[in-house]
Amino acid sequence: MPVAPEDLDIVRSQLGRTPRGVLEISYRTPDGQPAVIKTAPRLDDGTPFPTLHYLTDPRLTAEASRLEVGQVMKWMQNRLGTDQEIAADYRRAHEHYLAERNKIEDLGTDFSGGGMPDRVKCLHVLIAYALAEGAGHFRLGDEAVALAAEHGNLRGTAITADWPSTSDLGLELDQILEES
Repeated sequence: MPVAPEDLDIVRSQLGRTPRGVLEISYRTPDGQPAVIKTAPRLDDGTPFPTLHYLTDPRLTAEASRLEVGQVMKWMQNRLGTDQEIAADYRRAHEHYLAERNKIEDLGTDFSGGGMPDRVKCLHVLIAYALAEGAGHFRLGDEAVALAAEHGNLRGTAITADWPSTSDLGLELDQILEES
C-alpha cells in the first residue's frame, strides 16, 4: 500500500528535505506522527541505500544524537565485546535485518545498519530498527529506545508508554552515562 501523501508531507517537514525511497511508515508515535520510515534498498536513481529503517521524528533524532554525545554507543560496544549473549542477539538482529531488506531487493552485501553485527556505531539506526520491529526484537535496540524514552522524557509522546523502561531492563541511566 503506498504511503499517504499527507504522511510524506510530514516526513518531508521532519527531515527538511524530500524523503527518498519511502515504502511505508514503520512506526508512528503515540501522538500519531510518522517516526520511522522503511526505505527501498535501492533509490529511484539506482543508488544503493542499505538503511532499511530511517528515523524521522525530530524528538527521537535529537535524543539519539544526545545519547551518542553521551557515549552510549561506546558503552554498548564494550558490552558487545564482552557479553556473548548480547553479541549473539545482535548478530540475529543483523541477520533478520538483512533478510527483511533482501525480501525487497538483495544488494549483494552483508552490510545492514548501525554497525551490525560487530559494532555499535549509530543509535539513530538502532532506535529506528527497534521501533519498527517492536520491543523484544533485540536487546541493544530495546535499551536504546528505553534510554531515549527516559533521558528525553519521550514516553507517551514519541515512544509508546508500554515500551520496556530502563529499570525493566536492569539499567540505570545515570550509571551508564557515568561509565561512558
